[in-house]
Amino acid sequence: MTTIAAVLLAGMLYVTEPAALKAEAVFNKRAILSAVAKQLPKPLAQMSDEEVLDLFSKQVEQHVVNMKGEEVSGQLAEKINLAQEKKKPEADRLLPVFVYKDAQGKPYYILSVRGNGLWDEIWGSIALDSDMNTIAGVSFDHKGETPGLGAEIKDSPAFPAQFVSKKIYNTEGQLVAVNVRKGGIVNPDHEVDAISGATITGNGVTEMMVRGLGYYEPYIQKTQAAAKQ
Repeated sequence: MTTIAAVLLAGMLYVTEPAALKAEAVFNKRAILSAVAKQLPKPLAQMSDEEVLDLFSKQVEQHVVNMKGEEVSGQLAEKINLAQEKKKPEADRLLPVFVYKDAQGKPYYILSVRGNGLWDEIWGSIALDSDMNTIAGVSFDHKGETPGLGAEIKDSPAFPAQFVSKKIYNTEGQLVAVNVRKGGIVNPDHEVDAISGATITGNGVTEMMVRGLGYYEPYIQKTQAAAKQ
């Protein structure tokens, strides 16, 4: 009986695994594309899974870079797991870069960041305009933040919407990213309003963006320099 049960379970896994892998791929691609929702040809929520996969394959380039900003060949960005990369020494980590090109061919650089909220890990996709300084959009997710409080980084459209048009570099050329500020915005170029009752999660988003985008700074600088040539 044990053998029969094992065979049946193995058979079910064999049959369902392709569908599960496709569902996971679509989920991840939707999360990445959420950062450029305003630049998509139609609302992401109205796209079928097949439309998401087709758009991603045709209009998203995938690159992997090392901590020096150098491209690593033979790698797909969607295969890079930042949770696993965090276990490596910083100098050895790999970073995913997704470049979405709109209908006019304008590029948007989607960078992945990961950090810690109140209860567990948080993560996000940060889309930069072609100047590699202006935020075109963001999307956030979390593992265990409190519903109605820290979970609002994902659940409330108003929170990520605040990041659009913010700058990650200040006027002195320093990468300062965006600060989630409690008590009202003081610097409109680099701050957004915190979520009431979710100070620690907001601080986690700030730290995640400063550190996470800092990892990409060599790549950002190389891309900016190449654009000026």
